[in-house]
Amino acid sequence: MSAPWATWDHIVKIDPDKTLAEGETFEDVCATGTDALEIGGTTGMTEEKMARVVEATTAYDIPVYIEPSNVGAVVHRDGLDGYFVPIVLNAGDPFWVTGAHKEWARLDSDIDWDRTFSEAYLVLNPDSSVATYTEADCEIDADEVAAYAEVAERMFGQRIVYVEYSGTFGDPEMVRAAAGAVEEASIFYGGGIHDYGSAYEMGHHADTIVVGDLVHEEGVDAVEETVEGVREAKSEPVEGA
Repeated sequence: MSAPWATWDHIVKIDPDKTLAEGETFEDVCATGTDALEIGGTTGMTEEKMARVVEATTAYDIPVYIEPSNVGAVVHRDGLDGYFVPIVLNAGDPFWVTGAHKEWARLDSDIDWDRTFSEAYLVLNPDSSVATYTEADCEIDADEVAAYAEVAERMFGQRIVYVEYSGTFGDPEMVRAAAGAVEEASIFYGGGIHDYGSAYEMGHHADTIVVGDLVHEEGVDAVEETVEGVREAKSEPVEGA
């Protein structure tokens, strides 16, 4: 059975603690051409905020997944496609490797494991909230990124390796290193995708790009540019093929 994300080029991540661009709606976001929505954020997450966004987005014909940062922000609702759960491989605090996950399993008896997937995160922007929150070691090089990706797939059976530069455009070499180290795992990239060009560039290295702040700060027209950029990158022949 193929993974739900196997054909996704583009994801919009919506932070329930933030508002959409002025005058725009969740219907507008769903109509950008993105392949799926992830609902989640690092700070300020509550069940009430999460439920509001999930209810609004599941009304449209697009896959919607929760990316929980804490057990208190998880909701179960008809129309929700599932859950993407971050495991921060380079976290300094082991709570973000297994601890938070143990608490979710302990406190939530309604987890649908058949629709719950983990994401092996590599957090690489030391100035980001998620790096501070998880005490991530961001001072790693491309060889270490590749090794983390290999360990994620080969030792831990991870099907998604997520290179996260939250808030800034990252180093394509790091994404390329992760992609070159895995056989079947999908490479997600998030961070600083803000226009056609940035989406086009990272679309050559990652299987799927994720835009987050852009939808809140610039709006759906900017998101549509990134959809076009990554799709153009994916339509080009692979070098050396």
